[in-house]
Amino acid sequence: MSIRGLKKKQPKTFKVKIITVDAEMEFSCEMKWKGKDLFDLVCRALGLRETWFFGLQYTIKGMCTWLKMDKKVLDQEIPKEDPISFHFLAKFYPEKVEEELLQEITQHLFFLQVKKQILDEEIYCSPEATVLLASYAVQAKYGDYDPNFHEPGFLAHDELLPKRVLRQYQLTAEMWEEKITAWYAEHRGIARDEAEMNYLKIAQDLEMYGVNYFPIAQNKNHTDLLLGVDAKGIHIYSINNRFSPNKSFEWSAIRNISYSEKELTIKPLDKKAEVFKFFSSQLKVNKLILQLCIGNHDLFMRRRKVDSIEIQQMKAQAREEKARKKMENQRLAREKQLREEAERAKEELERRLFQLEDEARQANEALLRSQEAAELLAEKAQIAEEEAKLLAQNAAEAEQERQRLEITALKTKEEKRLMEQKMREAELIAVKLVKESDRRAKEAEHLKQDLHEAREAERKAKQKLLDITRLNYPHMVKYPQYLPTDTRDANFDKGSIKLDLKDIDLKRLSFEIEKERLDYLEKSKKFEDRLKELKSEIHALKLEEKQSGLYS
Repeated sequence: MSIRGLKKKQPKTFKVKIITVDAEMEFSCEMKWKGKDLFDLVCRALGLRETWFFGLQYTIKGMCTWLKMDKKVLDQEIPKEDPISFHFLAKFYPEKVEEELLQEITQHLFFLQVKKQILDEEIYCSPEATVLLASYAVQAKYGDYDPNFHEPGFLAHDELLPKRVLRQYQLTAEMWEEKITAWYAEHRGIARDEAEMNYLKIAQDLEMYGVNYFPIAQNKNHTDLLLGVDAKGIHIYSINNRFSPNKSFEWSAIRNISYSEKELTIKPLDKKAEVFKFFSSQLKVNKLILQLCIGNHDLFMRRRKVDSIEIQQMKAQAREEKARKKMENQRLAREKQLREEAERAKEELERRLFQLEDEARQANEALLRSQEAAELLAEKAQIAEEEAKLLAQNAAEAEQERQRLEITALKTKEEKRLMEQKMREAELIAVKLVKESDRRAKEAEHLKQDLHEAREAERKAKQKLLDITRLNYPHMVKYPQYLPTDTRDANFDKGSIKLDLKDIDLKRLSFEIEKERLDYLEKSKKFEDRLKELKSEIHALKLEEKQSGLYS
């Protein structure tokens, strides 16, 4: 067969891109493939066996539609693009996640999808519950909390809370992280699949979990209601309240669901009950509602029947897997505990070793200090010995000084006695000098009086002489130049002799008085000098006496 023939027999293909919640895949599909062929290929690629929960969703003309399994892919109204994009999502939700989700991959895909719906606010969640859910999401992603590794700010790039909650409370990112971390720290020891399951167990109790909403009207003109389809039945809501339904139809209470154009009819199992009719905006919406109702109803009935062999095998495998994982987790927990204990023991040994090293270092330092202290004490002992010798020498010198001071004190006493005697003598001399001074003063006073009397007598004598001269020689008095020279001379010689004698006596007397005065001044000066010497000696003796008293 030629190569050209082989090429002709190769089937034509088209490319599709499958987008899961956390990944993208591309496949080449044959032109004749049906939706189920593509879906099975994706499930095999993911290793998924619980396929009945999922479907391939695409968007056409702004409306989300699910790929039909029994029709060719290219025959359906899909986007004309290359590659053709499909979203692999959960189409139907379990009533009890813990019982129905058997595979870990199924659980993980549900966890990612529900988490995204909560963050995108498609499912309403209270702020308190969002923080708790965020802590389980962090546990599933990062494992056990380690304060040494998970430092503040490690959640800065993770989207964990809806924007509505962030806007509702004026808290900083650090405050939210602190709240989440407080819960996260309590989940220590929980494995990833267990944390994801705990997340889903909380989320399945939310009012909007697993509900597909469609706008409907009770007549053709008004769209004032919402129809919700979930795993338990059909619910009718008011347009502004998606939490509490006004009316509910459980799958077990519905006999038939049908549509005609835009009208959809729900017939209860109770034939006496009223048939519920409503209108949708488009025929495609009715088809989609019917498709979701059929799928959810089939799963509802399937849960209440005996499990098929395949489900039983999957449950058995899931139990075995859970038991194996539990044992593995327990083993890992024991190993982790042993490792932590070993690390603690190692840290304790290192701490003890460090403590011993520190004690040894301190002991060495203490030894060195002791040696230094011993050397210092030896030096001090030597210095003390030298000081003792010096003190003994000083004591001997002090004794000699004491003896000398005693002798000096004796001498000082004798000198003091002599000095006192000299002082007494000086006082006697001073008294004598005072008396002598008084006597001399009196004598001087008498001499001055005698001198005054002599001068007065001299004056009188001269006056008398003059009077005699006037009487004897009156014309001579007027004309003394005409007196005879001899006579004049003789008379004057007699008077002058008397005057000269008198002057001589006065001069002699004045001379004696002056001499006496000079002698008195000289003696007074000598006496003052002697008094100063005596005062100096007395002051020196007093100082020596004080010093001798201090030495004593």
